Amino acid sequence: MSKNIGIVGMGYVGLTLTAALAEAGHTVHGVDVQQSVVDALSQGRPHIFEPGLEEVFRELVGSRILISTQLPRTGLDAVIISVSTPVDEATQEPNLANLAAAARDIARWCDPDTLVVVRSTVPIGASRSVVLPALLEAWPTARLAMAPERTIQGQALRELVELPQVVGGLDERSLQACIEVFSELSREIVPVSSLEAAEMVKLSNNCHTDLIYAFGNELALIAGAHGLDPLEVIRATNLHYPRPDLAKPGYVGGGCLTKDPYIMIDSSRDHEPFLVRRARELNEHMPRHVAQTVVDMLVERRGTAAGACLAVLGWAYKGVPATDDMRGTPIAAMMPVFAEAGVTVLGHDPVVTDEVIHAYGGEPVSLDKALGEADAVLVINDHPDYRAIQVDTVWSERHPLFVFDSWRVLDERAVTGAGAHYASLGYAGRGAEPQAVPA
Repeated sequence: MSKNIGIVGMGYVGLTLTAALAEAGHTVHGVDVQQSVVDALSQGRPHIFEPGLEEVFRELVGSRILISTQLPRTGLDAVIISVSTPVDEATQEPNLANLAAAARDIARWCDPDTLVVVRSTVPIGASRSVVLPALLEAWPTARLAMAPERTIQGQALRELVELPQVVGGLDERSLQACIEVFSELSREIVPVSSLEAAEMVKLSNNCHTDLIYAFGNELALIAGAHGLDPLEVIRATNLHYPRPDLAKPGYVGGGCLTKDPYIMIDSSRDHEPFLVRRARELNEHMPRHVAQTVVDMLVERRGTAAGACLAVLGWAYKGVPATDDMRGTPIAAMMPVFAEAGVTVLGHDPVVTDEVIHAYGGEPVSLDKALGEADAVLVINDHPDYRAIQVDTVWSERHPLFVFDSWRVLDERAVTGAGAHYASLGYAGRGAEPQAVPA
């Protein structure tokens, strides 16, 4: 049965959920405090890149998608909170001001019969301790649920339908109302016993992913110290072995994996987690470690890094599925290292705009220019355009001193055959000396 649903916050989570619910037949009232966002969305122009999103908005805005700066006063069956819950860079503590403000606005705009669903990622207990009191200040009773978002950029519209939807309620009435909302969207609903259990599900998913990737990075550092190829070790470890696969080394970015471990730590109260913080520290270390490695390689091969021209391919935090999301991008931690060494950075990304590359300190260029004019090339993400590079063609006349291929998307033999040295995470190239383990 179609419903009238409000969504507060038109960031990535709210925007994709708006499109998915509208496609499922609901009428969705999207709300955002930024007038520029409201104006663009009202014209069917999403401000965030996500495959399929623009097509849905063009088709349904003005009919089943209605965008404004506040919710309608009547007629809403449910309101979903999808505002940002950032972590303070200095204290690493979550800032829940947006969550509290959204709850107060909903209490002002709506009535106690409206189901309120927390979609934002929050510390365990925040739905009960932050959202519920704001509702009960205005209402005699409240219906409250938690339904965490767990999609990945680049395939969110598909995963909103295919992934199980976890739902926890304040009480049975709230739980059943939330199940009714999401049963029109998701193929499988997973009820849990409380708001807190649902909150912890989201944190657990992302902290576990961060831990898995951290172990891959740990292996790369150890392999490098012994002159081994970490991918050879990982492939041999995984092949036909009936235990959980090891992850390849790589950068760990995005809005969730860089933030949610700190929210889990905040949720731990008096118990400091043994693993979560250390995994996050290792993953945050890797971009700086790679940047310094690239600078050292420039010094080794040029005598100095100052004045060198480095082409950086891939500025979004990941390349597959493609996204323009710069949250947690490794280049943010790398650029200060390059700037201090006096390195000029040419930037290319198939999705990220030239304006964003320039804002991060790079000089936006075409892929041909990046490959043809740089002293060295650093591949940061694994976008398919980079896998498709024909090394023999682009470096038939002039080649860079080296390529640092973070995700091993280029053919090492083709790169070395063109005259350039090849290296990657924990891998100094065939026949190279063992690497020092970073402090």
